Amino acid sequence: MSVVYLKSRFINALKCYWNYALSLFGLVRISHAPLFVSVEPAAVCQLRCPECPVGLRQSSITHQSSINRTSSIVQSSIPTMSLDLWHRVLSEIRDTAFIVQFYFQGEPLLNKDLPKMIAEAHEAGLYTIVSTNAQALTPELAKALAAAGLNRIIVSMDGLSEASYGTYRIGGNLAQTKAALLYLREAKEQLKSRMTIELQCLRLRTNEHEWAEFKRRYKQLGADRLVFKTAQLYDYANGHPLMPSDERYSRYIKGADGLYHRRRLSRICWRAWSGVVVTTNGEVLPCCYDKSCAHAYGNIKVSSLRELFGNEKALAFRRAALQQTPSICQECYK
Repeated sequence: MSVVYLKSRFINALKCYWNYALSLFGLVRISHAPLFVSVEPAAVCQLRCPECPVGLRQSSITHQSSINRTSSIVQSSIPTMSLDLWHRVLSEIRDTAFIVQFYFQGEPLLNKDLPKMIAEAHEAGLYTIVSTNAQALTPELAKALAAAGLNRIIVSMDGLSEASYGTYRIGGNLAQTKAALLYLREAKEQLKSRMTIELQCLRLRTNEHEWAEFKRRYKQLGADRLVFKTAQLYDYANGHPLMPSDERYSRYIKGADGLYHRRRLSRICWRAWSGVVVTTNGEVLPCCYDKSCAHAYGNIKVSSLRELFGNEKALAFRRAALQQTPSICQECYK
């Protein structure tokens, strides 16, 4: 079963598009609920990817203040979304949203309740997506995800050799990632699942020589589709060793001053009107670029998601987003 098109969802979508249309004229109003929600199953990751706040173990990530920041992650110490919190979220979105993304910053598969969460979202007629580094994916877990009704799983693999993969996915195991793709393929075939297996590769200088091979081999590796994604970099002004040689595949372009600058969006943000992120501890954020929870609307444990989505903090953020003044909007490349 894919997404169920309830009348209440259609009405909510029409309200969302209308409110977004008004924003094109500078009018900010909200009379709808989110069309999609990203929930954060776990707030930590096993890897140390150099351009990821979680991988860098940055202490500025306020919602992760309780994380054990050692390289050894113990299940009991992992900050994960509880089923109670998930049920609160689900109860509020089941009649109005279309999509649930089970990822934000941490590694979703570190939450042992993830298959149950997916199954409950699937039963509610919501389209479900998981994005993973696949290091914790076993044959049993692959079957559990497929059996839960997962619609799409994104597997990050930024290299076809240990050298290219390990440059970015520090601490990861390429052989495990390749095995995980085959586990998913086998589970999909055995259970006759309609789950889409998506192989995602960041465009980096360290793997650009492999892009053509990715295109030739992704189905052989077990994926249904291949998606290349540009990389967000932090210290890019003077160039960056991970920046692709061809600027067409980079979020940054060299200016007349000899420095690199972000490519700017030419459109008004859709995500601020259509969705939110809910962290492991219930903080509601405008989008996935708010990695430090600087623009939280509030906490779903205190107020309803509908109230938070349209409160003054949320409206103020959208007014600022129209001008692309928040720093997270300046980093956005959606």
